[in-house]
Formats: sequence, structure tokens, C-alpha cells
Amino acid sequence: MMRMLLSKKKRLLPRLHSIHDHGYIWEMKILTTCLILGLPLPLLAADWPNWQGPNFNGISLEDEWDHEKIGNIIWKSKVGVGFAGVAVSDGKIFTLGHDGRRRGGSETVYCLDAKTGKKIWSDTYKAELLPNLHEGGPAATPTVYKGVVYTLGKDGKFKSYQSTDGKKLWERDVLKDSDMSKPADWGFAGSPLIFEDTIIVEAAHTIAYSLKDGKIVWKSDRFRPAYASPVVFNYKNKDLIITLKTEGLLILEAKTGKKVSLTEWETRFATNATTPIVVGDKIFISTGYGRGCALYTFDGDKLNQVYTNKSLSNHMANCVVIDGHLFGITGNTHGAEKKELVCMEFETGKVKWKQAGFGCGTITAAGDKLIVLSERGEIAVGVASSEKFESLSREQVNRGRCWTVPVLANGILYTRNAEGNLVSVGVGKDF
Repeated sequence: MMRMLLSKKKRLLPRLHSIHDHGYIWEMKILTTCLILGLPLPLLAADWPNWQGPNFNGISLEDEWDHEKIGNIIWKSKVGVGFAGVAVSDGKIFTLGHDGRRRGGSETVYCLDAKTGKKIWSDTYKAELLPNLHEGGPAATPTVYKGVVYTLGKDGKFKSYQSTDGKKLWERDVLKDSDMSKPADWGFAGSPLIFEDTIIVEAAHTIAYSLKDGKIVWKSDRFRPAYASPVVFNYKNKDLIITLKTEGLLILEAKTGKKVSLTEWETRFATNATTPIVVGDKIFISTGYGRGCALYTFDGDKLNQVYTNKSLSNHMANCVVIDGHLFGITGNTHGAEKKELVCMEFETGKVKWKQAGFGCGTITAAGDKLIVLSERGEIAVGVASSEKFESLSREQVNRGRCWTVPVLANGILYTRNAEGNLVSVGVGKDF
């Protein structure tokens, strides 16, 4: 019995080589203690509280969902123009949207009931649309932590709210804090990242703010503005931040913001927008405009390249890693090159297969299944196999331009398009 439950727990919470290991170990201790003492087992929450989900790898913890239900739409809601993902926590979802006006427009932070889509609270404030080859609007996913939600708008308005009622706790102007005269071409897009008692955002500087009062704890050296989200990892008991700046792959000390290393990685149009993927001492990146991808090892001082190729070129959407294989979309949104779903060996960069038909879609996963949202709003679910991608289920659930990553949390699959149509699909046992 104990072995079975521990095995299930390991599947739900795969061990990460990062600071999040500590949470995993603590949860395992709690589980083991309950089993030994005969205490009730704690519920395994399947929230999605931040960009890339609970384990920062783009993979849902859901294990009781039915891929045949992906056409089961339970509610729809309008959340404004934009590409911000949803954060799911404690029965509520959070996202941002813009009213679409090019002049004198405003952004709104939404808190909705996860099961019904009804508005619980919202906050509206003036903000630029910043359309540039697309509809515009906010792109950063909210972060929820200990009853507080943190949001970053398209032009740098950084806000902290009580998640229950929307009471504003503090706010900052990241544009001003990063000594920028105007937002970068595509605005602020990197999602906020929690590290200990700070929250970290990307701008010309990488900036760590105090969770308590929003005061600046540290600022990194200045770089050209970028659009990627940072990630924290641990190397030999030292906490580090890695982020993809316009100049390249930057590693910082997580407690101070001091630069550890910078590895050149530039693209055309100065657009690095994806989050680095960390597995052990290996770091994978993939960017658009034909730049391709690369795998590095980290030795404590610098990155050492293992391989680079152009077989997998993520424009905006990240890959997921399952059983030693990368799964992701290659190709640019406005480019003439072929857009394909790609499976590639993580360690070697060897392509196993490619499949067209999704445009510049996005991808998430749950267990051994890939959930692919096409650029035009079709959901396809298939086994994460290194042999081929074969759809188990395929349904049209949204329309228009869908560049926002789908989220599966607590039995509900959320998709959003650029116009702000948020569609929820009931795939859990309760739907």
C-alpha cells in the first residue's frame, strides 16, 4: 500500500533539480508520516498558480481526467484583448486583458470563479495596448502565492492584490524602475517569478521586489529589454536565476542579482521570448526566427555547449520534456517556414518525428499525454511518444488567434484567444 501511494506521488510530483526540490521532499515526509501513523492523507492539489505550472515545467499534475471530454465546454467568458495565460488557485482563476482601444485604453485584472466563470472581482486601470504585428494587450501570466496575486501589465504596471477580494497591497512601475523611457517593441511579457521572499520580473534590468511591500531588493546589470520569463535553479546548493536576455543566456545569483555568466544568443529582431528549461545541470533554449535551439551544461561558472541545431525553433511557446524527449512547436508566427510539432531527444538533439497541422500553436502536458492547442483553437490530445504523434481526441474549442498556452487544473482545461475569449472545458471526473 505504502509503496503504491509513494509511487503515485512521485508520478504527480516529479523531482526537479531546483529549489523546488525542497517542497517535494517536505511533501514526501508528510505523506510518509501520515501512512505510518494512520493519519488522513493530504489532498494533492492540482492548481496552476503561475507561468509553467506548479513544477515550472509546463506539465499539469492532473491524473484523473478524460481526453475524450475535450469538447465538453462548460463556460465562456470575455477577458479582454491579450495573450496572458491563466493562473489557477483555490477555486479561482486570474488573468489580464485590454479593452482594445489604441488610445486612452485600459487593462483589467480579472478574478473569476474557476467552475462557473463568474467574476469575483476585477481592477481596471489605464494602460497602452502596444499592438505590434498582433492584437496587443497583456502577455504576462499572473503569479499567485500565499493568498496574493501578482500581475504585470503590458506597459510595466506591476501590482499586488489579495486574491480573495482584490484589495490592492502595493504597485510598482517597472518601466520607471528599469530606467526605460518607453516599453520595448512588444511590451513587458515575462511572467513574475517567486524566489523566497522576493518576486522577480524581467525588463532592461532583472529586478527583485520584496513580496511584503514591493520595495526593490536588487537590480541586475542593465541589458537590452527582453520578453522571456526567468526561472530559478540550484547548482551545488547555490540558488541561481537563468533568463534569456536579448544579448543571450544570463545567469544571476538569486539572492543578489550579481552576474555569474552571460552566453551569447541573439536572434533577428531582438526577440528572445521563451523560458530556459533546466534539467539537472543541463539547460535547454529554443528561439524563433530560424535561430534554433541549444543544450548547455553548467559547471558553476559558465555554460558549455553540448549541441545546437535549427530543427526546433520555438518562437514564443515553450517545449515540454517527457521521458528524455522534447516536444514543441517549431516555426515563426509570421514566417513562411513550415510550422510543425517536433519530438527531439533532449540529450542529443536528434529529431524523432515532425508533424504539421497546428500552425504556431502551443503545448502543455499531463502525465504521458500531450495537449496541443493549434493556432486556430483546436485541441489535440495524444500520447507523448518518441515514435509518432497520434491524436486520441481532437476538438475545435476556440477560434481566432490562439497563442496562449492551455492550462489544465482541477479537472478543467482553459484556452484563450487574442480577442479575449476564454473557454473552459470540463475534463475531470466531476464534469
